[in-house]
Amino acid sequence: MASPEIETLTQALSRLPGLGPRSARRAVLHLLKKRETALDPLLRALEAVSARLATCAICGNVDTSDPCAICADPRRDTRQLCVVEEVADLWALERSRLFPGKFHVLGGKLSALDGVRPEDLAIDSLVSRIAAGGVDEVVLAMNATLEGQTTAHYIAERLESYPVRLTQLAHGLPVGGELDYLDEGTLAQALRARRPVA
Repeated sequence: MASPEIETLTQALSRLPGLGPRSARRAVLHLLKKRETALDPLLRALEAVSARLATCAICGNVDTSDPCAICADPRRDTRQLCVVEEVADLWALERSRLFPGKFHVLGGKLSALDGVRPEDLAIDSLVSRIAAGGVDEVVLAMNATLEGQTTAHYIAERLESYPVRLTQLAHGLPVGGELDYLDEGTLAQALRARRPVA
């Protein structure tokens, strides 16, 4: 049996997405065997991120600075704004390197079953960003789920009085699919084939 400290580490890792108890044990054994090349660098990286972790006050991204690197980048096209449900969706779209604009993270999706209402999401701050001007296109990059499409429809209604072009990712994304699990090729095609919201 492992010491209480090693068991605590194993339990902590097993709570991460995609890692069960067996995978966590294998990861811990690897970290212990490779202390200098795996455990120590991981520990330093976790401490550095933990000390500087911040949520961007502009877009809602999670980064080590506020504003985040995307919002602070002067090369980004401020006329395009991509709205996503979660930070994982923003990161998935960023991996494609195809969207030149800025982002807005809602922090979830509308869901009557889960009790998530518009005021629980960053929709008011989105409307404020649009009302401030300078945005020509809003890309609604919601997941292709019932809740995602309901959220997109609600946002489209909230923004219909503003002079912005509303687009959404092209269909062809798998129904029920989530952006974070899609490959870059599928995301690239969806971004290229985005269309106006009806």
